[in-house]
Order: sequence, then C-alpha cells, then structure tokens
Amino acid sequence: MPDTSSEPHMNHKIVLAARPQGRVRDEHFREEHAPIPSASDGEILVRTSMFSLDPYMRGRMNDGPSYAAPVAIGEVMTARGIGTVIESKCADFAAGDTVFGHTGWQSHCVMRPPAAYAPTAAAAMAPRALDSAYAPPSTALGILGMPGLTAYVGLQVIGAPAAGETVVVSAASGAVGAVVGQLARMRGCRVVGVAGAASKCDYVVEELGFDACVSHHSATLAEELRAACPDGIDIYFENVGGKTFEAVLPQLNTFARIPVCGSIANYNSSSAPSEVNYMAALQRAMTSKRLHMQGFIVSDRWDLFEEYHAQMSAWIRAGRAHYKEDIVDGLANAPRAFQGLLAGENFGKLLIRVS
Repeated sequence: MPDTSSEPHMNHKIVLAARPQGRVRDEHFREEHAPIPSASDGEILVRTSMFSLDPYMRGRMNDGPSYAAPVAIGEVMTARGIGTVIESKCADFAAGDTVFGHTGWQSHCVMRPPAAYAPTAAAAMAPRALDSAYAPPSTALGILGMPGLTAYVGLQVIGAPAAGETVVVSAASGAVGAVVGQLARMRGCRVVGVAGAASKCDYVVEELGFDACVSHHSATLAEELRAACPDGIDIYFENVGGKTFEAVLPQLNTFARIPVCGSIANYNSSSAPSEVNYMAALQRAMTSKRLHMQGFIVSDRWDLFEEYHAQMSAWIRAGRAHYKEDIVDGLANAPRAFQGLLAGENFGKLLIRVS
C-alpha cells in the first residue's frame, strides 16, 4: 500500500474493505482520501500523531454478535490514538493541546466532548488532554492506557493475587502481559512468563523482573513450565489460548483463578480447532479443582482508571515499572503491522506513528 500521508489538505484513512475468513491479508484493507473534516459546536478537530494496534481489532473485523459493534465495510478501522488539536469548538480544549481519544486509522478525526457521552461511557470514550509531566504521551496508548488498565483489572479484580502465589502470564512481553507480570511481582508473587522468541523471554526476565520465562515454541513447553512452577499455578492470566492453555491446565492448583483477556492464537481461525477437544478436561478441572475462570472487558471497569493511572505513573517516575514500544512509521504500514501483531512479530506495545 503506497504511503501518501504527506499529501496536504486531505484526510488519509484506512478502511475495512472486506471481512476476513481466517487470516487477515492486505486485501481486507483499503486506503482512502477525503477532505479534512471540520469541527462542529462542542467538537474538536485532531491531527493524529500516533495510534495503537491491538488484538481486539481482529474481532471488530467480523460481522457477528460481540461486546461491541463490528467495523462496517467501508468504515475507518477503529483505534485509540493521540494527536494535536488543530481546531476547537469546545471549551474543554484549545488548539495545540495534546489529546487522547478514538482516532481510528486516519490522519485527522473529529472528537466529541465528554458531555456528549453518558456518564458511564464518558471515561472510556471521551477525549482527554494529556500531561507530559506524567510520562511520554505515547504511554497513554500502552502502560498508562487501555492495555495497562486491562492488566490491572484482570489481575486485581479476578486474579486477586496474594504474596507467595505463582502467577503465569501468556504473551508476557506484550502490552498487557508485561504489566500483569510487573504488578504481580509488586504484590510478592512468583511470576512466570510465556513468550515466543528468546529475546522476548530474556527481556521479560532481565528487564521486567519476572522469575522465569518459557517459550511457547518449545517442544517441551509443559515440562519447562512445570520446572518453573514447582508449587503449581495459582493464577493464569490468559491472553493466548491454544497450546499454552493446554500446557497450563493440568498444572493449575485448587482454587486457581484464570482471568481471560483474549485468545490471540485463535483469532485468525475460520473454523473449530481440529486438535483434541479439551472441553471435557476443562470441565473436570473446573469442578475438581474449583477453578474460577472469568472473561472480562476492560470498559466494564473504567471506573478503576484514575486509581490505576495514579499508581502506575508514580511507579514509572520512580523507575519501578518499565515498558517497551514497537513503533512503525507511516499510516500505510498499519495493515502489515497489524498482520504481524496477530502473528506475534511485534516486540512491545505496537504503535503506528502517523506524523
């Protein structure tokens, strides 16, 4: 896809061209150009500088019942991003402000003010000004944004960690998993990550402070996980599914908790898995071990955002929490970067730098 993002006076956007059946490919996206929109009363016009790519976007490409409406064919791909206000007709913002909000995969967007949303949705949906005194603005898309809060909600609310317990985190070097592990360590847990490449496993242990990390590429994953968790697993933070969950399941302790954030290993599947059906084994374990397995959507607990943001921003400033960003330049490169995300090719929070 050619990069025409330097073309002046146009809004450059990437829309959903077709719904994937299985793996996402280039032809499922289309680049379009349109006049830059104008802000109406109460709105702001934002020039996007950066937006986030996240696994949940794969589900939005499907046309089926879910917790959120799918992206329509011909509609701009959804995303949270940061940018600069270039026109304001809202008393809450001024031209030149750096803001965070729903930008989509495009160079310019119009955002509505907080008053345009119901009180229960305003915290998650409305734009907000960013203060660089806390941390670089890009962190609003990662450790201080939705991925970080996702980690906090899943671990704190569902996992309920206690000092001395063993926590296993899949996709441990990713935007959510990296925060889960650091939070668990701060609560006195033994933390074991599951990641892919050796460089990711090394980063998880050496930079993030996990006690151990095993590779999901290993032919002896279950054995290596057992060696890293000699007392079994009390909390498994599920981001992946697939063979990682299969290796974890027999090693869960009685009363273990499983926050289910995602299942990225299955996102590109167009049919039911052909492997052994583990539902019977899961059901037996749920009963015999009294497991607590719960899926969650971070927007259900956006009321915890200020609490989380205050704690994590303080930890970042004190050097107690760490993050890694994987930045790809150019709006036109978003489709390929997104395909790489689903294949585990990114290393850290994946961001597209538009301008």
